[in-house]
Amino acid sequence: MKRALVTGGTRGIGFAVCRALSSNGYAVTALYSKDEEAAERAARELPSVSFLRADVSDEEAVTRVVADMPTVDLLVNNAGVSLFRQVQDTTAEEWNRLFAVNVGGTFYCCKHAAKKMLSAGKGAIVNVSSVWGQTGGSCESAYSATKGAVIAFTKALAKELAPVVTVNCVAPGVIDTEMNARLSAEERRALCEEIPAGREGRAEEVAAAVLFLAENGYVTGQTLAVNGGFFI
Repeated sequence: MKRALVTGGTRGIGFAVCRALSSNGYAVTALYSKDEEAAERAARELPSVSFLRADVSDEEAVTRVVADMPTVDLLVNNAGVSLFRQVQDTTAEEWNRLFAVNVGGTFYCCKHAAKKMLSAGKGAIVNVSSVWGQTGGSCESAYSATKGAVIAFTKALAKELAPVVTVNCVAPGVIDTEMNARLSAEERRALCEEIPAGREGRAEEVAAAVLFLAENGYVTGQTLAVNGGFFI
C-alpha cells in the first residue's frame, strides 16, 4: 500500500485530496495546525485517514512526522494561509507568516520526505500553488509572492530529484472553499462572469488533478492549472 502525507488536510482542497487518495488505496496521514474541531469532524468522515496536529512552519515538527512514517510515497503540500490586504497595509509579521507557512512549510516537508523517497528509489510530490502565483492578485501581493515561489521551487526541485521523484504543482483558480468565504455573493457572481466555465471550481476537481500528477511517472516540473479557463 502506498503511503501519502497531506498537509492542511482537514478542510477544503486538502480534505478532498485525502478522500480521493484514500479511495484509491493510499494510506493517508493528514496534518493540521490548530483547529481540533475541524480535525475531529474530518476524522469522523474519513476514519481511514490518520489526522495529526503539526505546524509545517516548524521544521522539528515536520521532521518528527516524517521520521515516524515507514515510507512516504506521495507528499501533497496543501497547507497555506492567505491575506487580502494592500501592500502598504501589510505588516512584516504578516509577510513573514505567509512565507513561513506557504513556502517554508513546503520546503521543510519536501526536504525530509525527499530523503525517504530517494532512499526508496521512488516517490511523488505535488505542491499546491494558486492562479495568483501565476498572474498575481490585486490586494494579495504578499500571498501571490508565496505562491509564485512555490511554482519556482517546484520547477527547480523537479530537476534536482529526477529521475527518482516527480515534482509537480497544481494552481487552483476560484474554488468554492472556506478560503473564499470573505467574498460576498455579488463578488462571487462577478468572478464567475470572468471565468469561461461560468462557475467556481470544486475541491474534488483539484483533488482529481492531484491524483493524476501523483500517479503519472512521466509528468514532472509542471504546473497544472485547475481554474475553468480563468487564466490561460
